Amino acid sequence: MARLLQNATMDFRHLQQFLVLAETLNFHRAAEKLHMSQPPLSVSIRKLEEMVGVPLFIRGRQGVRLTEAGLAALDEARRALFHAEQFRQAARAGAAGEGGTVRIGFVGSATHGVLPRILPAFRQRYPGVTVVLREATSIRIMQELEEDTLEVGIVRVPVAMGSNVRLAPLTTESFALAVPKTHPLARRSRIRLTDLADEAFIMYTAAEAAGLRMAAINACQLRGFTPRIAQEAVQVQTLLSLVESGLGVALVPAGGRRHPGTNVVYKRLADFPADASIGISLAWNPATERSATRNLREMASLAFRDKAAK
Repeated sequence: MARLLQNATMDFRHLQQFLVLAETLNFHRAAEKLHMSQPPLSVSIRKLEEMVGVPLFIRGRQGVRLTEAGLAALDEARRALFHAEQFRQAARAGAAGEGGTVRIGFVGSATHGVLPRILPAFRQRYPGVTVVLREATSIRIMQELEEDTLEVGIVRVPVAMGSNVRLAPLTTESFALAVPKTHPLARRSRIRLTDLADEAFIMYTAAEAAGLRMAAINACQLRGFTPRIAQEAVQVQTLLSLVESGLGVALVPAGGRRHPGTNVVYKRLADFPADASIGISLAWNPATERSATRNLREMASLAFRDKAAK
């Protein structure tokens, strides 16, 4: 059968005819199942035997039966047709976005209100798509989208954009103030950004979290001061740990309040500038977008449009 499949003139139609005849052992019934007349089937089987180089069937007055060669080839023919059908289904599923793999890069804060809203519905609608998740910084995710090592990104905005990547907003929020529990500001009911002018800040690093850093500094500057930076970190959770350690205060996404801490208090800022808001967006590269990526993007857009409407 290996010789059979290597022949350039062989096609799966021959294998299907061989298999149906082997199962019925009757040219007339096999032709009916194949929706063809008997003479063309007989000719096709003869050609198949010529290509293989050995007889596959014994024809006699009592009917048709398989030769030893035909019996040996039967299981291989079944396997070949099975894999051909699997190939066809995989190709069609991939073209429809119902198969293949989607690699998603996400920032840590997306695990709370974003991924749980998107992924369960997507996996239920497209169970044949394999989802691969990888946590990274927004900057790294944008780079990997440009390099086509990711299909989708869930990133913090504002973020530096490459020439090919596009963004679709999912959520918008403001910063909240995180202060140590023992800090005098922790006992105040109303706090403004201007009250923080003399505080030591835990700030996002310029190299790995440039978007959040720029937004936090911009918010302070819109209220008349530049924050005094005492320590730097990349992840929001790390900033909060440094705040808990009493090293300073931090501006964190309002969603960061989902991270409970025994020694940190979150405060709403009464004068936070409306034009200094931050958010989470879905990022993708139209130049390399696949059908499954498009399906995920459309479901995410619908999920957050419905959330905004509610």
